[in-house]
Amino acid sequence: MKNYYVMTLFPEMIQNVVKESITGRAIEKGLMQVKAYDIRNFTKDAHNHVDDYPYGGGAGMLMQVQPIVDCYQHIVSEIGHKPRVLFMSPQGRTFNQQMAEELAKEDNLIFLCGHYEGVDERALEILEVENVSIGDYVLTGGELPALSMIDSISRLVHGVLNKDASHEIESFSDGLLEYPQYTRPAEYNGLKVPDILLSGDHKKVDEWRHAQSLLRTKERRPDLYAAYVAANPEEFAPPKKRRKRVHRACNSE
Repeated sequence: MKNYYVMTLFPEMIQNVVKESITGRAIEKGLMQVKAYDIRNFTKDAHNHVDDYPYGGGAGMLMQVQPIVDCYQHIVSEIGHKPRVLFMSPQGRTFNQQMAEELAKEDNLIFLCGHYEGVDERALEILEVENVSIGDYVLTGGELPALSMIDSISRLVHGVLNKDASHEIESFSDGLLEYPQYTRPAEYNGLKVPDILLSGDHKKVDEWRHAQSLLRTKERRPDLYAAYVAANPEEFAPPKKRRKRVHRACNSE
């Protein structure tokens, strides 16, 4: 079973999302579980505070170290060992499909969702977090990034999708964007499905799809296209010309 443990100030936000759609069905099947822990429940402050002003001045408030560490230690005691801890931060490694595949191999993952102006640095040091970003922009909290990652990782867990192969032909699985797809009807308002997809020739269909993935990636994500070309030089090498054999006449004396 895949286990996600989310440290947050808004546990309902996590639970309300994961109980829907594919992740919800996976939870019902016992393939995964998502447990959200309210950091406020672990504060020792008499007024239930989990934040305070930063030393040295500055705008906003910081989440305090004590409730975060105590929440973390509670989760570790439940699991029985220290799993990887992911801190949602724009300063971290950018999350991508390769990282999703890497994290899908882990049985247990802890997500720390920050809020306000950030988190006391000592908490991050004690938890030995891995900083992870979902893009170069700032959100009000780490809950949405955590949910995005949970959704992406879960799709790679055996049995979560109806067909295990379905995630292998999607965008980024081979470094390219996914090819265009069509379903019934074959024609709608004058727009027709490409004839090749109706031909029944699977080899030609695969070739067309790969060509479309290359074209779409080149147009929409030239950075990915350049990386793919660099990693697959043999695919783009010009065909070798066959040397013509020269027949020389032999003159006998």
